[in-house]
Amino acid sequence: MLFDDSELPEAIASVLVPVAVPVAYTYKVPPGETVVPGTIVKVPLGPREVIGAVWDDQPDAAINPKKLKSITRVYDKTPPLDEDLRRFVDWVASWTLGAPGMVLRMVLRSEEALEPEAPVPGVRRIDGAEPDRMTAARGRVLATMEDGFAWTKSGLSHAAGVSPSVIDGLINQDVLEVVMMPAALPLPKPQIDYSQKPLTSSQQAAAEGLIRGFSKQGGSVALIDGVTGSGKTEVYFEAIAEALRRDRQVLVLLPEIALTEQFLRRFEQRFGVYPAEWHSEVTPRKRARVWRGAASGDVRVVIGARSSLFLPFKELGLIIVDEEHDAAFKQDDRVPYSARDMAVVRGHISKFPVVLASATPSVESIVNAEQGRYDLYELPERASGASLPDLQAIDMRLDGPERGRWLAPALVNGIRETFGSGDQSLLFLNRRGYAPLTLCRTCGHRFQCAHCSAWLVEHRFQKKLVCHHCGHSEPVPQSCPSCHSSDSLVACGPGVERIAEEVSDLFPQARTLVLSSDIAGGPERLKREMKIVEEGGADIVIGTQLVAKGHNFPKMKLVGVIDADLGLAHGDPRAAEKTFQLLAQVTGRAGRVTGGGKGFLQTYNADHPVIKALLSSDKHAFYQAEIEARRSAGLPPFGRLAALIVSGPDKSFAEAYARALARSAPNDQAVTLLGPAEAALAMVRGRYRFRLLAMAPRQFDLQTYLRRWLGQGPKPTKGLRVQVDIDPQHFL
Repeated sequence: MLFDDSELPEAIASVLVPVAVPVAYTYKVPPGETVVPGTIVKVPLGPREVIGAVWDDQPDAAINPKKLKSITRVYDKTPPLDEDLRRFVDWVASWTLGAPGMVLRMVLRSEEALEPEAPVPGVRRIDGAEPDRMTAARGRVLATMEDGFAWTKSGLSHAAGVSPSVIDGLINQDVLEVVMMPAALPLPKPQIDYSQKPLTSSQQAAAEGLIRGFSKQGGSVALIDGVTGSGKTEVYFEAIAEALRRDRQVLVLLPEIALTEQFLRRFEQRFGVYPAEWHSEVTPRKRARVWRGAASGDVRVVIGARSSLFLPFKELGLIIVDEEHDAAFKQDDRVPYSARDMAVVRGHISKFPVVLASATPSVESIVNAEQGRYDLYELPERASGASLPDLQAIDMRLDGPERGRWLAPALVNGIRETFGSGDQSLLFLNRRGYAPLTLCRTCGHRFQCAHCSAWLVEHRFQKKLVCHHCGHSEPVPQSCPSCHSSDSLVACGPGVERIAEEVSDLFPQARTLVLSSDIAGGPERLKREMKIVEEGGADIVIGTQLVAKGHNFPKMKLVGVIDADLGLAHGDPRAAEKTFQLLAQVTGRAGRVTGGGKGFLQTYNADHPVIKALLSSDKHAFYQAEIEARRSAGLPPFGRLAALIVSGPDKSFAEAYARALARSAPNDQAVTLLGPAEAALAMVRGRYRFRLLAMAPRQFDLQTYLRRWLGQGPKPTKGLRVQVDIDPQHFL
């Protein structure tokens, strides 16, 4: 039976778009096009067009077809997002109370990634062709092309050391021909057995355990708990090798860009090639290549920041989360999520292993291991056989420095001995810049950010006062803007630049280096300077927390912590855990290869449990005490927390709305509601902030409660926003 195509109903599809709406929209499918769930498309949305994906929701057939807009483009050369990735997007949205479209936005990074990269022109030698006259320059070009491969003109002229006109002349004489080349060659595949290091017995046992995890039905999660220098990376390299043997892709998550350079070199030493990189410093074009390579399966291993968790891998079969305890794995804006926890979810959905590694695991991971949810592999000794550093506290109330100085005499003497023996010292202070506060000693004026409730930090090297929350900066003035006094501005407290100034006074012959995330020259300079330290090119290093984790500095013998109490003064329920982790990590840089390391903790509270645990090297006792404290207080992982952050441009209006929102909370005996209270950072980027905190037992369905609360509560108006943060890691 024949039908007139015009009488057939038009096909419709649900399309999830990258905006903050709770459902997919219904669109018409263009005639002649076929779409399936996961197909990436372009659709009109208001006055613009956006990239979205056909979703699994049923389209709304009740909408008048005449009112439906049509899909404007189908990206049929890009593989559809697979079912597991779509389930993962929905799961993250449901857990975080975020809009699914905003989670999808993290998958569909750019339209450039959806288009095959256009070929570029190159040149290739024509077989048997010779120039009419051979010159030295022409000879170098032809010698460079002996391998028979095509070259770009710029690459060939650089490699042969000639001008582009020499190549043009060879083209004109039909010695070279113009051909089209792929814009980028595929990354070479890692070689599984390229160069495996011998493993210690404990490393071998852990590696074998990780490999067994591939055979577990439904996937598995393993925690490698190893002291600093125990060779955790070499252990999970064996898991990577096993995933590659099984023809699966691998994702390695690292918390800091600064860690990537050393990791890349170690990976290349083990597998013969570099992995693909994915983080904010990778150019958009390279990120587009990695995205396409992950989707096609051409890229086998990716090392990346937390956002790489949303790459559309074709055959993902293993995720490694290194430094799993690190707070940098938590995203706080747009869709607040923990990359560590969501990595576990992605492994569970796709039924593959996930490996967490740390010298100082999170309390949550320790409890999961104790309760049997995670497999635990402990590495209690350094792979080199070196001893752990000898730590001692310097009580600043009794043995502190003279007025105007920040390094105690005992620490100075330790640095002097280390410098004299040709070894390196590291001074750690988690404060960037020169001083955290500048004030006028005549009138008391303090320099505060105009957009945030935070002091401006002096960066003396840059001659600026900078806000570390919104990025506002201004030149350091010559006089007080309040009383106009000259030469009255004084820097209060130390930052790493001020410590460097003191070190230069005390040790003028030493090669001193400051390592901080805001160093001039950005990440590329930071990578170079990390390599300088690794190769012994600096005697005294002054750094912030980016030097505290993952780095291997073979000549580092002494670590001095300038302010060991700094992280303990916050009203954060994880303050003790975070401080212990940070100080254990940074002191663990000492003596990693040859032993004999020393650590000095400058403190005003030498009896604090964190300081005592560090000095006694009794990590297990600290964790057990912290676990019991969390259990008694009903805090994670034995209870659940959710923060609601209300923000707006008008303080009184934001506070009134926060109070109205609190009054509208459903009455449930299982939930304890705290607040609203002004946030510790009461204003950020010109928006006033108030926090509410919901506490509930572990088994309580907190997301359903929050949806009901927000559904029946007052709707935000006049520029107000409400952000929900499930399992908050920060309380500012």
